[in-house]
Amino acid sequence: MVVITLPDGSQREYPNPVSGFDIVESIGPGLAKAAVAMVVDGTQKDLSTVITGNATVKILTPKDEEGLDVVRHTLAAQVLARAVKTLYPDALLAIGPTIDNGFYYDIDFKAPITPEDLPAIEAKMREIIKEGLDVTREMHPRAEAIEYFAARGETYKVDIITRAPEDQTEISLYRQGDNGEDVFTDLCVGPHLPSIKKANIAFKLMNVAGAYWRGDSNNKMLTRIYAVAFASEKELKAHLAFLEEVSKRDHRRIGKAQELFHLQEEAPGMVFWHPNGWQLWQIIEQYMRERQKEEGYLEIKTPMVVDRSLWEKSGHWENYRENMFTTASENRDYAVKPMNCPCHVQVFNHGLHSYRDLPLRLAEFGSCHRNEPSGALHGIMRVRGFVQDDAHIFCRIDQVVSEVENFHRFAMSVYDRFGFENIAIKLSLRPEERAGSDEVWDKAEEGLRIALKAAGVEWEELPGEGAFYGPKVEYHIKDAIGRSWQVGTIQLDFVLPERLDAEFVDEDNTRKRPVMLHRAILGSFERFIGILIEHHAGSFPFWLAPVQAFVAGITSHQDDYVKEIEAKLKKANIRTKIDLRNEKIGYKIREATIGRIPYLLVVGKREAEEGLVSVRTREGEDLGTMTLEAAIDLMNKD
Repeated sequence: MVVITLPDGSQREYPNPVSGFDIVESIGPGLAKAAVAMVVDGTQKDLSTVITGNATVKILTPKDEEGLDVVRHTLAAQVLARAVKTLYPDALLAIGPTIDNGFYYDIDFKAPITPEDLPAIEAKMREIIKEGLDVTREMHPRAEAIEYFAARGETYKVDIITRAPEDQTEISLYRQGDNGEDVFTDLCVGPHLPSIKKANIAFKLMNVAGAYWRGDSNNKMLTRIYAVAFASEKELKAHLAFLEEVSKRDHRRIGKAQELFHLQEEAPGMVFWHPNGWQLWQIIEQYMRERQKEEGYLEIKTPMVVDRSLWEKSGHWENYRENMFTTASENRDYAVKPMNCPCHVQVFNHGLHSYRDLPLRLAEFGSCHRNEPSGALHGIMRVRGFVQDDAHIFCRIDQVVSEVENFHRFAMSVYDRFGFENIAIKLSLRPEERAGSDEVWDKAEEGLRIALKAAGVEWEELPGEGAFYGPKVEYHIKDAIGRSWQVGTIQLDFVLPERLDAEFVDEDNTRKRPVMLHRAILGSFERFIGILIEHHAGSFPFWLAPVQAFVAGITSHQDDYVKEIEAKLKKANIRTKIDLRNEKIGYKIREATIGRIPYLLVVGKREAEEGLVSVRTREGEDLGTMTLEAAIDLMNKD
């Protein structure tokens, strides 16, 4: 007999061996119908798996995230893959993993497909689900599996098996078909549903994209078919509505409509800022500059291009080389800085500091460049050239807790000012590739834990996610539609001061290493502005709006009055745009509304004669006719 322990702690005895099918049938017909896979001693398994000893077993259904993931995996590897091979017999299959909310499959089509081809593929998938064939896992010797796929021309499957570890002598295949027939077979580690009929959940093929085989731009570009899938139609509809809202808020679309910025192929991953966008940038930068002054930061500026020797000393050349842009001149190698930290240490090192000088807070709106893969670039959210609200705090070990507390308070007040309320704190711990000893890392990680406790916050720990030189606290903000974005960070670093010989004279007249705190609140300006655009859907708060007031006359007879209003608004420090074009007033108002300008001031003959303005908001609310002074007071209150 074997003893199976279930998640609720109850135990059941079964004849040895016992399969997942036996377990779910013994518990009840409802579970047997819903079950899709199981977890045996922490490892996902097919329900057909035979258990030969005492074990802890959790049965998975589509109501579990793990169970839903199994259904999505089967939809990708068995249903979508078979549908494509049925409709496009000469297509070659690559990989089909699950992702958040769905799955994708990378496929080598002989002729390109477009989004218009997806409904036919989706219809074929529904036919396959309705047919509801069994799915059986089979183990084959490595050479036999290679021979099977090579005979069918499936070169990508052969490549996957060939690259598998040498000690993996057997390969798992999943065969679709009843009573031993082979309707479709794919390479997969599983687990999968026992029957395709259990894949009858709500799903939709979404779009197609390009993807290099194995993510290498030297390899062939494949077609990636994306899909979303949920346990119920209600969840699918809610997700599609969410995606529609995301599309409306897309920073690239709004950036174009409001003339904020553009990108072009001649400068991949670099942003061309237009007057409106640069105005928004300057508002944010000046706000952060003033706040940093209040918090005791000293602003500096460091070089963009630095000799290789500094990057070797800092460890970046060894640990970050593939992400750096490099150049050479007069037999010397240089790198465009991917981050500001080593240069800030050089400023600290220029002259000997006393313990009385600490903490020394050096801030820079530092321009950095990183050689991101072209496929990873995304609007202004993921770029190659960016500016950070970067700062480094050089302090004594006994000052770390208070500095982290102060930073936390500072950061939270900034997020509140920009309209973000839900902030999650995460502590990223040592990665596999890192500089410094385990003893140093133990000290740094525990130092941040103590500081977070002192700040009175709760946090989640992320093993392996730290920077190569130290652990970091991350600040994740949630936007208006619930998406989480990582923006701010503070990192505790004992390594870089050691590598770059940073010292201060302590109270006992001995030289000691300072602790270095790397910190940013907004992170990349480009990315933060992209987040702001999508969070506010382009309707920025009055203080952030690049243009705060729009003024237009009903006819050209009011042009002089419009100019007079413009002058008074600008004198009141209200960013103003006027429209003197020979266009109908309705057209002008529509354009200003698309631009999401907070206040629209319209004047006609009566307003010009009486010194009044007709005021409405971008939301369409008519605030009536008032004096310009009253309108200015209204805007100042905003």
